[in-house]
Amino acid sequence: MCLQEREIKKIERERERERERMLEGKAVVGEVDMLDDMQRHALGIAARALDCFDVSQPTHVARFIKQEFDGAYGGGWQCIVGMDFGCFVTHQTGCFIYFGIGSLSILLFRGNPSTSSLSPHDE
Repeated sequence: MCLQEREIKKIERERERERERMLEGKAVVGEVDMLDDMQRHALGIAARALDCFDVSQPTHVARFIKQEFDGAYGGGWQCIVGMDFGCFVTHQTGCFIYFGIGSLSILLFRGNPSTSSLSPHDE
């Protein structure tokens, strides 16, 4: 990796941390079964998604978050974004967060066909 690429990566990491800090005061975490680092990552990705897409495009926001989490943690992540929804999902232990940013609610979880390590959550 050349010097310029390292500098770009460093700037991107700094921007991600800044987004996370800005979002911490705006995001309201409801239910969570996720490690702190992964929670912060979810909030940072949500901030990036909202930088890229308008709140009137919740499907685009959900797709962005899901694809980022699939890339970072492996497949199987599901993301629901909206202003008014109910749900009852089964998720893999340690892979669930429900939070709000402004008028949007965001549910991010990893499903698993095996029921041995699953926990139900309703919102």
